[in-house]
Amino acid sequence: MRAVVAGQPGGVEVLEVVDRPIPEPGPGEVLVKVTAAGVNRADLLQRRGFYDPPPGATDVLGLECSGDVVAVGQGVTELQPGTHVCALLTGGGYAEYVAVPVGQVATIPQGVSLHDSAALMEVAATVWSNVFMMGKLQAGETLLLHGGASGIGTMGIQLAKAFGATVVTTASAAKADACRALGADLVIDYRDEDFVERMKAEGLRADVVLDIIGAKYLQQNIAVLNTAGRLVVIGMQGGVKGELDLGALLAKRAAVMATSLRARPTAEKSAIVSAMVAQVWPLLADGTVRPVIHASHPLEDVRLAHQEVEDSSHVGKVLLTL
Repeated sequence: MRAVVAGQPGGVEVLEVVDRPIPEPGPGEVLVKVTAAGVNRADLLQRRGFYDPPPGATDVLGLECSGDVVAVGQGVTELQPGTHVCALLTGGGYAEYVAVPVGQVATIPQGVSLHDSAALMEVAATVWSNVFMMGKLQAGETLLLHGGASGIGTMGIQLAKAFGATVVTTASAAKADACRALGADLVIDYRDEDFVERMKAEGLRADVVLDIIGAKYLQQNIAVLNTAGRLVVIGMQGGVKGELDLGALLAKRAAVMATSLRARPTAEKSAIVSAMVAQVWPLLADGTVRPVIHASHPLEDVRLAHQEVEDSSHVGKVLLTL
């Protein structure tokens, strides 16, 4: 089968389409014939040598896909061959076939095409597990979401609004209208505005902050938190080490949490997928929430797809098709 690997750490030029054996589904797994795969910033980090797969995982890139179940492993009764599904992966999505634990697989939502459902699993699971399960965002609260035009951002805006929150996001001026169209109440141009001062001027404090930047924004994120606010850090684009003002944290009775999804045990990821499907899939089915797809490229154009995400020229998700 065709599959994409990074032959060595580096730029987009190290991506190669190679021939690999079709995997066999093990006990508790299903084999999916891939229709499309999502391109995530984590894939770019892996390509550059900064985000190695967990021990035992494939070196084939790709953390989510959609496709058809073509075989099931021992003990699998939940899904049968021929079922249209989307899957949350530890790796292997940039390939014609991928084996995945059945708990990390969901039937595609009603009203969403098989192709478009490739844009759902990584972002929906990330938002649901971090904003709602860890951050415990409630109706009437305010969410500050950095990177509103990203895949995670476009899903986060929609879900937070659907559950009755006020949404503040940072984005470039060129992408502000797209964020507003998805429901953002306030869009702050991170290049020209201090988001702390802008939120203060608007009389807003964040009950939950979902942060992809890390160290660079740590003090500012603490500054905008409301009393009992929750900062959830899921990315380190702005560095890994920052100074934390414990006095400010104590004064607000606030919490700082950091988490990742890929390295979690299968049981934890399966629980996240189950909760996400129960809460988010009905919103996709009735059109309240939708996948936002910037572009789709054939697998052979994987370098172009990576460059598009690296340049941050996209709004929403970039997909690879097979």
